[in-house]
Amino acid sequence: MRFPRTRPRSLAGQLFAWQVVLVAAVVAGCACFAYVSGRGQAEETAARQARAVALSVAGSPSVREAIRTDDPSAALQPYAERVRKDTGIAFITIMSPDRVRWTHPDADRIGETFLGHTARALRGETFSETYTGTLGPSIRVVTPVRDGGRITGLVSAGITVDRVSSQVRAQLGALALAAGAALVLGGLGTYVINARLRRHTHGMNAAELSRLHDYHEATLHAVREGLLMLDGQRRIALVNDAGRELLGLAPGAVGRRIADLDLPAPLTGALLASEERVDEVHLTADRIIVVNTRPVVGGERRGTVVTLRDRTELQALSGELDSERGFTRALRSQAHEAANRLHTVVSLIELGRAEEAVGFATAELELAQALTDRVVGAVAEPVLAALLLGKAAQANERGVELVLAEDSLIDDGALPASLPARDLVTVLGNLIDNAVDAVTREAPGRGRVTVTALADGGELLLRVADNGAGVAPADTAEVFRAGWSTHGAGRGLGLALVRQAAHRGGGTVALERGPDGGAEFTVRLPLGAGVRS
Repeated sequence: MRFPRTRPRSLAGQLFAWQVVLVAAVVAGCACFAYVSGRGQAEETAARQARAVALSVAGSPSVREAIRTDDPSAALQPYAERVRKDTGIAFITIMSPDRVRWTHPDADRIGETFLGHTARALRGETFSETYTGTLGPSIRVVTPVRDGGRITGLVSAGITVDRVSSQVRAQLGALALAAGAALVLGGLGTYVINARLRRHTHGMNAAELSRLHDYHEATLHAVREGLLMLDGQRRIALVNDAGRELLGLAPGAVGRRIADLDLPAPLTGALLASEERVDEVHLTADRIIVVNTRPVVGGERRGTVVTLRDRTELQALSGELDSERGFTRALRSQAHEAANRLHTVVSLIELGRAEEAVGFATAELELAQALTDRVVGAVAEPVLAALLLGKAAQANERGVELVLAEDSLIDDGALPASLPARDLVTVLGNLIDNAVDAVTREAPGRGRVTVTALADGGELLLRVADNGAGVAPADTAEVFRAGWSTHGAGRGLGLALVRQAAHRGGGTVALERGPDGGAEFTVRLPLGAGVRS
């Protein structure tokens, strides 16, 4: 028969059991110590009391005078009993040096031999001992009676052990009551603390907590998304490897306030916000990240859980896809236009105007070939050359003339492998698109965009100027901020990506007023050892 496995006791339950045992052991130990200490103090007090009485009686002049008489007991017995009752001790025995009793609480024992030691007292000492006499075990003190330098008698005063024990037992009741109260209070306090611990540990035992911690650590390191947890004071309570990489945090970032980190202001505002944020796009110095935040409600303080997704590659691919779509539209438009031109040439031939047909066709071919030859001759970098030709076709479709500046020159091999082609597409593609949008909106039918691409002096210069209205001086510092746009909400990421790509390549981007009155954006990227003039 198989018995079901019982679930191990929870951590809170185990701690409660151990704490109850510990409290009980501490209380029992304290009670035993108090009992032993109290008994020792009671015995010491009894010895001091007996010593004081014995010395007082031995030093009394009336005792010395009574010893000189023929019948010392006649005067000493009433005196000793009176002192015994007044002081509350068990007995006072006055005896001769040879231990014959002159006094005793039991008058019938007067004249008998004293039971106890007297040798030290006969030598002039006062000493105490515990001895079993006629009244049972007692704590007694024996001291000599001196008369003119001679020891003429001995005095023994004592308290029975039973009386000391009865006093201790009387105290023991109060001690037991205090120990019981301490045990009850300790148990209640332990129960309250462990009930709180049980709520925080959700009733899990130590093995489950350990396993949960191991899975927690493994999950944090395995998750590709960034995870950031903030406490109620907006300090970093936890961050995984991906989150540290996405935000560019140092290894000692845990415990620091978000406001003290060198993060972009919009991103810091999103992380500090008390309300929930969903799929917000933010830019750091090198990355585009999607931020989601959710407040933590419950417990002693509110906190925030933040997830971070890297959108840098996705944004680059999206930009390339937009370029490909633009190329496709341009090719479709050119195909349509070429068909119209072909029909025109055919019609001219059918009308017998062959020379006009040849001239018309040749003029169109020369115009297209001239632009292609200019771009290919000046820009030997295939990615940039293809981008310029594609953007020229798109601009032409929208009625904008795209011109490559005369001083443009990028020789083959001038760009090092450390400079990603994708960043070049991001920079030049976004600048040309913004310029074409500007002149299309502000100067329809007469727009002109001038592009300069020059690799010289250890740097790559990319400049895009247009003949539009330009950028207002008040907006010069804002154009590179994510979200700034003249097209309304949901736009304004292109120039922010340009600045990010330039920063990633160790370069700069600047905005000035162009020679044609419009905006002129200049990007400078260092080429390092890979540059060839």
